[in-house]
Amino acid sequence: MKILFIGDVVGSPGRDMVQEYLPKLKTKYQPHVTIINGENAAAGKGITEKIYKNLLEWGAQAITMGNHTWDKREIFNFIDDAPLMVRPANLPPGTPGNDIVYVKSNGIEIAVINILGRTFMNPVDDPFRKVDELVAEAKKRTNIIFLDFHAEVTSEKQAMGWYLDGKASVVVGTHTHVQTADNRVLPNGTAYISDVGMTGPYDGILGTDRDAVLKKFLTGLPVRFEVSKSGRNQLSGVIVDIDNNTGKATKMERILINDDHPFFS
Repeated sequence: MKILFIGDVVGSPGRDMVQEYLPKLKTKYQPHVTIINGENAAAGKGITEKIYKNLLEWGAQAITMGNHTWDKREIFNFIDDAPLMVRPANLPPGTPGNDIVYVKSNGIEIAVINILGRTFMNPVDDPFRKVDELVAEAKKRTNIIFLDFHAEVTSEKQAMGWYLDGKASVVVGTHTHVQTADNRVLPNGTAYISDVGMTGPYDGILGTDRDAVLKKFLTGLPVRFEVSKSGRNQLSGVIVDIDNNTGKATKMERILINDDHPFFS
């Protein structure tokens, strides 16, 4: 089993990169399942129904979210009719949407889970206890479990990776938008990376227009952050090989496409 994951898609520049390069990535890597983080896909904050459907049309089988899940109000009109979208599971009981999604490829199911971290984030339920519940639930159906851990600090992400080593097939970090170089397979078979990185503006700051961010740091004054649309773009992701029988990962490879790291087919 091969799983392709594309990190935080930011605004129209990120969507353009997915539309252009996802077919090429599928040709090169031949993934069985493609998962995309879409929580920044609509102008940098949230997602719309049209964008959700576009990401599926372009080749995704599941869409994960994060702390910006609710930033576009229209999500409340369609999230319960979006069977392939998984929002953070450690939100209060009764929150709309799916806290786990199952995707099938060649008769094999993959459980996709999305969890929020707590450090420097808005208050949520304990991510470790919640992931225990969902892993136990998923194990009744499949050994292949994918977690998108949307968190701020590397230490919390690493803690989750080690906590789930041997329990989940893949633990990817998202949210901080800068790809880390610590991709590895942990001793008990869990593929891990602290942050997959973002898909969108390459010449902005975390996807935002850099002049606005610089003004914020230099003056301390409030500024309006907008997705950078005037520069070059990038795509960040990972491809993971998993043993179908055991659910253990055997290899994780980083994907980074930009002008300094050109794509080669």
